[in-house]
Parts: sequence; C-alpha cells; structure tokens
Amino acid sequence: MYINENSKVIVQGITGKQGMFHTKIMLNYGTKIVAGVTPGKGGQEVYGVPVFNEVKEAIQETSADTSIIFVPARFVLGAVLESLDAGIMMTCIITENVPVFDMIRLVEKATEKRLHLIGPNCPGMLIPDKIKLGIMPSDMCHYGDVAIISKSGTLSYEITKAIGNSDIGVSAYVGIGGDPVRGTTMQEAVKYYSEDPITKIIVLIGEIGSDEEEKTAEFIKNNVSKPVIAYIVGKSAPEGKRMGHAGAIISGDFGTARGKVQALKAAGALIADSPWDVPPIIKKFL
Repeated sequence: MYINENSKVIVQGITGKQGMFHTKIMLNYGTKIVAGVTPGKGGQEVYGVPVFNEVKEAIQETSADTSIIFVPARFVLGAVLESLDAGIMMTCIITENVPVFDMIRLVEKATEKRLHLIGPNCPGMLIPDKIKLGIMPSDMCHYGDVAIISKSGTLSYEITKAIGNSDIGVSAYVGIGGDPVRGTTMQEAVKYYSEDPITKIIVLIGEIGSDEEEKTAEFIKNNVSKPVIAYIVGKSAPEGKRMGHAGAIISGDFGTARGKVQALKAAGALIADSPWDVPPIIKKFL
C-alpha cells in the first residue's frame, strides 16, 4: 500500500519555511509525523516533532516508513538518495524544478530497491479523513470509494472539491505531478487502484504532453474492469508551447489532448468535457 492512516512520516526539510508551514497543517489533519530531518539541526523540535540530522537516525528512533521532501531543488537528489538508502517505502517529492538527470538517477535507484516515489513538482497524496501527505487543501472531500489520479495540481483540487460537494467519497487522491521524469506514473497508479478492494471507480486527470495517457489507456483496455472517467487538460494549447508543467508540451500530433481522449475512449473510459461533468458521470455508477 502506498500510504495509510498508520504511515509514520518523516519531513525532510522540516525547519525550512515550507516544511514548517505544511508540517503544522498535516499534523492538524491527523498525519502521524514522527520526525523531521535537517542536517545540522538535530536535537531541535518543530511543533513537538523531534528533528534529526539523518534519515537513518530518524528511522532508528521512530520506525518511520514514509517521507515527504521540502528541500530546495538543488538538494533533492541528496535528500531522496538518503531516504532510499535508508529503506523508506514511499518518498513524496513536493519540490519543483528538480533537474531531469537527478530524477533519472532517483527513479532508477527506487526501481532497483523496489521503493516508491511520488513527484517531483506534485501536491502529494491524500487518504481523506485519514492521512494527508502533501500540500493539497484539507477540506476537498471525505472518505469513500473513488480514486483520483492527476498530473494537474490546482485543477485537480477543483474537480476533487466538486466530487466531494456532490456527496461522493474518495478512497485516495494522488497527485503524480507533470514533470517529464517522475516517480509513480499514471499507469502504475491506475494498476494499484484497479487492484485496491476499496476503490470502485477511477478518475484520471491528464494533460497534454508525452504519451503517458495513451500508455495508460492501453493498460486500462487490457487489464481494468472498474469504471474509468477521464478529463484531459489543454484542448486549446498551441503547438510547441509549454503549458505550466515541464512535461506539458505538444509537438505536431504527439501529446495532443485529442489523441489522449481518443485513446482513452477506445479503452472504454468515459470522457468528461468539463471538470464539472465529472461528478454526474460518477453518479451513473453509484
């Protein structure tokens, strides 16, 4: 399992401005933050959370199994390598502008060690009413049986809030991020939640760029029996122009919203024409 209410979380970069800010919010949500890590700041406390100099030391003292990264981009490589070497099962990288070659190294390392990464440049993960591992709004929804997997950040908040306002429960919100090289891919997340006994319906929020949605569509077609609803961002994006995320760029016929919609339709997914069409489509299956 990626994360659950029993996950013991380390905040790497807890003494920084963003680390402190989001640690307080996650603690208030009920997340079990058992330690923080900032080299040279060991022995301090942040909101009652002990700070250690190294991840291994934090694990020895707390048995932590999950980490969230709030360090500047130039320090992400070292921080995540430390987390992976220590055996942390899930590392969530919130930081944006992480160099591509750093992420290639980290993804290879995580794959080699059979550990999980989410991000970078992502909002994180939420199991409503149980655990918040990220920077998404805390009041989007309550627990239920719809998994939301998104490359987009802010728009996914709108869709998830609309789902929650429609009295539809969410089993998990997973913001995988939109950088070209990332940890968990959309296909991997779909595979996980297609096998999750709690999840009954999967919602995908994709965007232009890459062929990730097309690969996910092929997987859905051959492996997923649960209903899948998709919304694709960027229908009017001009060719060759980066739109928000580093990976959100189209070139010729590659990475277009139309191509992604066609692939997902062919795989049996239902396509929402607007973000606010998602809840009514979900209700057809409830």
